Amino acid sequence: MEQIIAAVRGFVGALVVIPEPGGDFPELAWGDAFFYYAPDGQMPQNVQPYGTIVTKNYPDDAVSDLDPPGRWRVNIHVDRATFRELTGEEPRSLTRPRDYAAADSVMPHPVYGALGWISVVNPGERRTDTVVQLLRTAHDAARTRCARRHEPRRSQEND
Repeated sequence: MEQIIAAVRGFVGALVVIPEPGGDFPELAWGDAFFYYAPDGQMPQNVQPYGTIVTKNYPDDAVSDLDPPGRWRVNIHVDRATFRELTGEEPRSLTRPRDYAAADSVMPHPVYGALGWISVVNPGERRTDTVVQLLRTAHDAARTRCARRHEPRRSQEND
């Protein structure tokens, strides 16, 4: 997990938020990691992270069995073509049964797969490089979205 967090911290403009006790985040999020594109170092408002690492089961998300010690899951938002390539399915048409607790396997996120999120429980030797590359691509996409949001609006007169 630390290797992946360190890799994301190395991306230009990356912000890694790891909530701790006593902060502004709910206790449930303590110890998890949230990845944002934030070149100013401030957590973006009204923007979802492009990737996360969760270290425990959540009330609506327990099928990955993350409560035992040493288990965690990385979650990454990917584009539709990448999702199809990785899972063999369309995000909004998931039908295959899966073992969401299987380690070192790329699969749709158990809750947000239909929204284009993939997940890997305990990425190991086979999947760590893939996970880092997917996070880099998601980071680049977040940077592009940020640039688009901050583009000066062209006036109607120039059209």
